[in-house]
Amino acid sequence: MQRDRAHNGISLARVGGDCGLRWRDLRLGGKARPPLGAHVVSRRRGYLHHGIYVGQGKVVHYGGLAGALHRRPVEEVALTHFAAGRPLWMRCGPSALFDREEVIRRARSRVGENCYRLLTNNCEHFCEWCLRGVPRSYQIERIFWLPQRVLRMISNHMREVTQTALRVLADKLMSDRLLARVRQLLHRYEAVKNSS
Repeated sequence: MQRDRAHNGISLARVGGDCGLRWRDLRLGGKARPPLGAHVVSRRRGYLHHGIYVGQGKVVHYGGLAGALHRRPVEEVALTHFAAGRPLWMRCGPSALFDREEVIRRARSRVGENCYRLLTNNCEHFCEWCLRGVPRSYQIERIFWLPQRVLRMISNHMREVTQTALRVLADKLMSDRLLARVRQLLHRYEAVKNSS
């Protein structure tokens, strides 16, 4: 990781590897606090944990499986508890659909909810819903991207093979029907010729 510039404890850092952090994510150094309504992330082993900064050193996040094997609800916790001793980053992605106060209101409106689902309702889904109104997890999408692409390629290939086979079969049926019709006409012609 290489630091490019630092201002008020927030630094723009270049991140290498496929750790889930984006090149434009900002690392929060020391006692720096993100702006109200900011999307904050903290690296865990194999994934990023997401939350919404609500001010006064607090983050609302889906506790989910973070730090334990049992499910936890959406909760408001201290920023230090959320970071769990790891560096804290501020996600700088597409603009939020809602203003900061609405993002915070939306986050707090779900405190106590206990419907965590790794694939469909995790901490990143929660943050994307708070910011943009649509629950989405780019981490989950990235996990399933390759298998989906392979299945799509197989499906497209099978569709092409099926279409080719149907065309050949249709051509064969048409030629068989045409041949049968020609034989029928020849038979009638022979019958008419013999009767005269």
